[in-house]
Amino acid sequence: MHILKKPDLADPKLREKLAKGMGHNYYGEPAWPNDLLYIFPVVILGTIACVVGLAVLDPAMLGDKADPFATPLEILPEWYLYPVFQILRVVPNKLLGITLQTLVPLGLMLVPFIESFNKFQNPFRRPVAMGVFLFGTIVAIYLGIGACLPIDKSLTLGLF
Repeated sequence: MHILKKPDLADPKLREKLAKGMGHNYYGEPAWPNDLLYIFPVVILGTIACVVGLAVLDPAMLGDKADPFATPLEILPEWYLYPVFQILRVVPNKLLGITLQTLVPLGLMLVPFIESFNKFQNPFRRPVAMGVFLFGTIVAIYLGIGACLPIDKSLTLGLF
């Protein structure tokens, strides 16, 4: 192990930086050759071994061949698309459903402007941004749960 520069712990400037948690780049192990020649290849080979091991132990199985004339009754998108799928499924007018779906990215584009009203980083000191976040999260969870249920129970979540 080679040390490029030994730290002078008597130096008041270095002591001040170390007290603040800074200045550690003045000493320590260099990246070349220690990390690049010894640690990185071990990590890369370990990752490849994990992927190959998982592929051997649990191979991906092929299912039935696709039949374009036999569509399943209940087709669901991936889980992260459940809320917008629920909007499209529940709204009777499909043009209105597409319009409501476009409001989701438009609302997300407004987030930086809502955040810039307040200079504080503490979420409890930003009530507007926190309210918008909580409202959006609750609505997304509600719509996502409703998308998993049959359409007659999707709005009430089967509670009543």
